[in-house]
Amino acid sequence: MTAFLPRTAFPALTSLPRSYYLGHHAAGLAKMKTILTQIDFVIECRDARIPLTSRNPMFEDLLSGWAKGGRERVIVYTKRDLALEEDMVGKGKEKETHSLLRTLHAPSPVLFTSSKSARSTSQILSLLRARSTARQTITGAHAMVVGLPNVGKSTLLNALRAGGVKKGKAAITGAQPGVTRKIGTGVKIIDSENDGSANSDVYLLDTPGVFIPYVPDAEAMLKLALCGSVKDTVIPPFTLADYLLFHVNRHNPDVYSTYHEPTNSVTDLLNAMAHKIGRLQKGGEIDLDGTAMWMVQRWRNGHLGRFGLDVVDADATERYKSGAGEDRVSSLSQARKAGKEAARAKSRARKGGVVGDG
Repeated sequence: MTAFLPRTAFPALTSLPRSYYLGHHAAGLAKMKTILTQIDFVIECRDARIPLTSRNPMFEDLLSGWAKGGRERVIVYTKRDLALEEDMVGKGKEKETHSLLRTLHAPSPVLFTSSKSARSTSQILSLLRARSTARQTITGAHAMVVGLPNVGKSTLLNALRAGGVKKGKAAITGAQPGVTRKIGTGVKIIDSENDGSANSDVYLLDTPGVFIPYVPDAEAMLKLALCGSVKDTVIPPFTLADYLLFHVNRHNPDVYSTYHEPTNSVTDLLNAMAHKIGRLQKGGEIDLDGTAMWMVQRWRNGHLGRFGLDVVDADATERYKSGAGEDRVSSLSQARKAGKEAARAKSRARKGGVVGDG
């Protein structure tokens, strides 16, 4: 029997959509700018499965020159439990990745949260409590949580509120991006009267997720969509499932052995899955898109392998810092310009009967 060989590269998709920048994203960013002078701490959430890709360069512009007078940005990588199989935790790989990310963001503090661990949120609370106490302000400290859509901002706020003041949810959460569309009022997550720390009250503002106006790298767009930062109607489910299969095969193709032997054909796998779970339409035809989204959701929930999509090593972090080899958009104006140019090019290509780069 021939040994299974996974694909070494995913085919380029030139017509892939490259934006999910909506009206409430722009409105949210504009509102953040107006209240930033009242904010002492910014908690920037990123997805631990895509630690480099889930960066939004517009936040760099937003926070430029802001961190003065004791103000501080804290980087929080969410969904740590979905980024690495449990049997790999503590075996060096996670420690190496975390060390590289802490070095990358220095001097900003870097923390990691997991949906299964209260300890991870207690570390954030301890940091904010210590920083707030040191500021010695009568009105307490004000923090704001920012990040791409669906990276776990509202979930983090609820966890911090539960751990800090022992109260229930204050923010609505959901599996799809766009649940939070406006900046709300500050929610108390640390109460100085309860924990005995003078002047340590901390209030946290939830904000809508803000996407990038244009994503130059098609594979980055696939990663963001696969992790749920893009609404599932933007990228075809079949494409997402195929990209997921590409990654699953590189980590452990045995995770779908219940449905099919190792394969590079997503069509064959989806057919097998559809028959196994009963995703069939009238006449026995399989529900291809429905099965594809079921497969994607299984991975998002940690049931089809737990792994990251970004390669995080010394070379990758150096490229990230320097921008070498990447077409990262560094400002809102540049992002808007790139998006408009891409839209014009696509329109010209369609008029000429040629499929353009989306």
